[in-house]
Amino acid sequence: MLEIKNLHATIAGKEILKGINLTIRDGEVHAIMGPNGSGKSTLSAVLTGNPLYTVTEGSAYFNGKDLLTMKPEDRSHEGIFLSFQYPVEIPGVSMTNFMKAAINAKRAYEGLEPMKAAEFLKLMKEKRELVGIDKKLSHRSVNEGFSGGEKKRNEIFQMAMLEPKLSILDETDSGLDVDAMRIVADGVNKMHTPATSTIVITHYERLLDMIRPGTVHVLYNGRIVKTAGPELAKEIEQRGYDWIKQLSTDD
Repeated sequence: MLEIKNLHATIAGKEILKGINLTIRDGEVHAIMGPNGSGKSTLSAVLTGNPLYTVTEGSAYFNGKDLLTMKPEDRSHEGIFLSFQYPVEIPGVSMTNFMKAAINAKRAYEGLEPMKAAEFLKLMKEKRELVGIDKKLSHRSVNEGFSGGEKKRNEIFQMAMLEPKLSILDETDSGLDVDAMRIVADGVNKMHTPATSTIVITHYERLLDMIRPGTVHVLYNGRIVKTAGPELAKEIEQRGYDWIKQLSTDD
């Protein structure tokens, strides 16, 4: 599904990613861990086309297509979804209208007619029930006045509506209590299929106890310095990140 080779990227002239190599196949769940400033969020930003970042070397292919040449909106239409660390508020735009516009933009990209109103409302109801979101939230402006947990839950609802092929959760557990984290994880788990994949970016092992990745990567100083199974997350939880520094080839 996703093939990244020797990916380098900068922001404001400073190199953040220094040669990322990563392969994610259909149906796989990968976790990316690492200390602050290691490049985790930069990687998600580069994959989704954030214009503040410049790719200086390397490649990234998504289902055989050159991801780095696509516009951000086309990457979304192709099936990449990013759950933000800090979801933004969009005053004056209801969740219903926001999701309807997003769904129909994706359908237009695929050459399909806009979704009929009755079909759309039925879909919203199904997805709300799937992720356990209150009906009242869908009538409010996007994230306006939402608590941190409601914002994250709302993003999982958006993910359920759009049915992406690859979901990138960028520290979606940040600021969540255990109950809210469990709701988010349950939604992610329910949506997972053999044809969809997930990248979970996190500092902590607790979310990974709920989502359970098959592969864990440690990103340090712009490079993936260690890859192993779920046991790696537990080791980091016990030992912290100091011991990871010696694995980096660039001090």
